[in-house]
Amino acid sequence: MSNKKSEYAKAGVDYTVMEPFKMAMITAGKKTLKFPNKRGVFINKDATHAHGAVFEYRGGKSHIWCQTQEDLGNKNWIAEWMYQKTGKSYYDSIAIDTALIVVNDVIAQGAMPVVFTDQLEASRSDWYGDKKRSKDFANGFLKICKEVGMALPAGESASVTYLINPKSPVKEIASLSGSVTGLVAPKENLITGQDLAVGDHIIGVASSGLHANGISLVIKKSLELPKQFLTKLANGNTIGAEALIPTRSYVKLVESLLKNKIKIHALLPGTGDGVGKIAFDKRPFTYRIHSWLSVPPLMEYFHKKIGIPIEDCLKTFNWGVGYYIFAPREEVAKILKIGKNSGYTLADIGIVEAGKRQVIFEPEKIILTPPGK
Repeated sequence: MSNKKSEYAKAGVDYTVMEPFKMAMITAGKKTLKFPNKRGVFINKDATHAHGAVFEYRGGKSHIWCQTQEDLGNKNWIAEWMYQKTGKSYYDSIAIDTALIVVNDVIAQGAMPVVFTDQLEASRSDWYGDKKRSKDFANGFLKICKEVGMALPAGESASVTYLINPKSPVKEIASLSGSVTGLVAPKENLITGQDLAVGDHIIGVASSGLHANGISLVIKKSLELPKQFLTKLANGNTIGAEALIPTRSYVKLVESLLKNKIKIHALLPGTGDGVGKIAFDKRPFTYRIHSWLSVPPLMEYFHKKIGIPIEDCLKTFNWGVGYYIFAPREEVAKILKIGKNSGYTLADIGIVEAGKRQVIFEPEKIILTPPGK
């Protein structure tokens, strides 16, 4: 057989190079198909192919479905930079981030993740040809699917040379996104946020670090440093390694709260707009934050060493809180206990008041207003 490249391959799409990656993902995906069975969701194994996923609910409870999709953004640009410099791909962590940026949104509705499909769009077919990166990526998806109880029955990987072109010094990259279908069962578990009320307590749940917000600022400022992402932090970790700590899953926490019939008025992932996102509801509520959890080393460094103003830090980073629970006062003690027993660090950090829509962050004596205000 000739090894001569086809004209299509010369144009940037070489399926011969891409095939091993696709097979690695298919192999990993097949191992996930039974993970959602514990929630009564079963994947049709005869229809697991590139055209989509077929699945059904056999749990017997009243139920509704929730579907969300998200894009990881720029985080894997740091992984590519670190891979080129250190030889470590970090793509097991990146796969976890890609899944959880969607999963952590789905559970905010009281839905448990059951089906995940991923989408990759690479700058060149050659990106898929790296066996180490491919193995790490597939293993990362397998790990997180098992942890949160969802299947990966289908996905998409494309080469779009004319659309995706990474900034130097990164040579190759892929845009990463995904979609998650969540199950609300019983359907009374649905959380819409409409029950949010004056007097509700705000409980913060500690993040694992940067998660996936504030990445563009981290890239910009890190590249201005002499050692860039290899700059050491006070804890001995490099900026790059610290930035690539995978996102924390909050599935176990939310699932435990729902099983214990806790009254939850709203759930909120701490993503875009940082601490300012606490004022997510459009109604005239003031969110008074009286205390806080610890701030991760990377964020401390950007504030104290690089000089990013505290208000910018609060509006850019999660500042150490990756998830918020809004609940009546009588539920707070139970939430804190359940959270601790589930392996999370939580704190009662604030209260919802009547008034102008804003966040009063008392630890820093700063008022954060929503975008557009």
